[in-house]
Amino acid sequence: MFPRRLIPIALLPPLALLANVAWTHNAICDCYDNGNDTITCEGGFSDGGKADGVPLRVLDGAGKVLVEGHMNDNSEFTFAKPKVDYRVEFDAGEGHLTVIDSRDIKE
Repeated sequence: MFPRRLIPIALLPPLALLANVAWTHNAICDCYDNGNDTITCEGGFSDGGKADGVPLRVLDGAGKVLVEGHMNDNSEFTFAKPKVDYRVEFDAGEGHLTVIDSRDIKE
């Protein structure tokens, strides 16, 4: 049997992990069709943080990069709408990759 006095010590690592999860934030990205053959994507973080400078890539179905850039000071990125099916990757690092399929982008 596990000694009762060691139970609080044994709980420290799991509690530390839970505290770390509470401080994390999620990347958020949404794209919309401007109706003029351009797409605008807006990004940010669930804690209200801006996404200026965050890389954004547009790839075709085979994974070929069609467009590459960074979010501007307003956390936006606008690009010419590709003529093929594509996906947008908003890569905020540290496991914060948001992928948006072109079929989910509406006007």
